[in-house]
Amino acid sequence: MLSENIKKYRSKLGLTQEALARKADISYNTIIKLESKGIKDPRMETLKKLAEALSISIDKLVGK
Repeated sequence: MLSENIKKYRSKLGLTQEALARKADISYNTIIKLESKGIKDPRMETLKKLAEALSISIDKLVGK
């Protein structure tokens, strides 16, 4: 669910993976791994940064 939501909300904002990485201040490789389910249990700090960059809540990001 997380990987699909990252892609969905990133696309809604018209952001590339690289642009989202810069906006969230996390590595491009982390974005790739999250979207391809390579990271199954991301750190809370990573989720906070992603949610803020995507202008959504963490609950929405993780699909709750």
